[in-house]
Amino acid sequence: MASQAPESGLPLLYNALEPINLQQHGDKKLKPIDSAPHIAQAHAIPVTVDEFALLQRTYPIVFSMGDTPVPLALMGLNEGVNTYLDDKGMQIEPAYLPAYLRRYPFLLAQLQEGSDELSLCVDPTSGTISDGPDGEAIFDGDQPSARIKEILDFCEQFEAAGQRTGAFMADLQKAGLLMDGEVAIQPDGSEQPFVYRGFQMVDEEKMRELRGDELRRMNQNGMLPLIFAHLFSLAQIRDIFSRQVTQGKGPIQVDAPALPEPANA
Repeated sequence: MASQAPESGLPLLYNALEPINLQQHGDKKLKPIDSAPHIAQAHAIPVTVDEFALLQRTYPIVFSMGDTPVPLALMGLNEGVNTYLDDKGMQIEPAYLPAYLRRYPFLLAQLQEGSDELSLCVDPTSGTISDGPDGEAIFDGDQPSARIKEILDFCEQFEAAGQRTGAFMADLQKAGLLMDGEVAIQPDGSEQPFVYRGFQMVDEEKMRELRGDELRRMNQNGMLPLIFAHLFSLAQIRDIFSRQVTQGKGPIQVDAPALPEPANA
């Protein structure tokens, strides 16, 4: 889930990237984002394995389609529908917010292809960079401010969690445990169920067929708790469905996959 160089495409939610530097941001301030409507249109957010225990209490955790799937927290069951954020991209109610959203509009990115060096960057379209007198300083003299150091530390932790997530996903694929997912929900009074596809999930039947030594290895390397968190979280899909109904955002019957694969998460 590590961020890629801007030249190779922008990660989900980011409209542009520029590196934080003294020349460009030496006299600028950081202010809270008061409106991010494009975030409110995101119904599936990339997440890391470090978050599974907290996420599974609130969001369904599924896996994207494609050859390199990533774990996703569903905040809505249809594209463009988010039941946890209002039209400005702000939380409707207190709940655990995925680290990917808390990281925005910052991230670590490779500015030069082939280089291992990562630089702290910001989405300049986010509105967090201010020329005014209010806000937190980006630089303290010629050094990054305490706030920027906190942001950098958080982004570094996120990248480390992304590496662990990549290893977990590689193990899942190697074990052949992923299958195409499908959920059918038939509310009272509906003649046909609402069917949601376009994601992957762990195949419970294959889990039951695993040999004892494979299960022991998964228990020792920490995979089993993560798989169970994912499986338990799927019960939240019906809660998301109910939230859409309550908020007047659906349900919407779909024939095509509901979860496009996020690029460069």
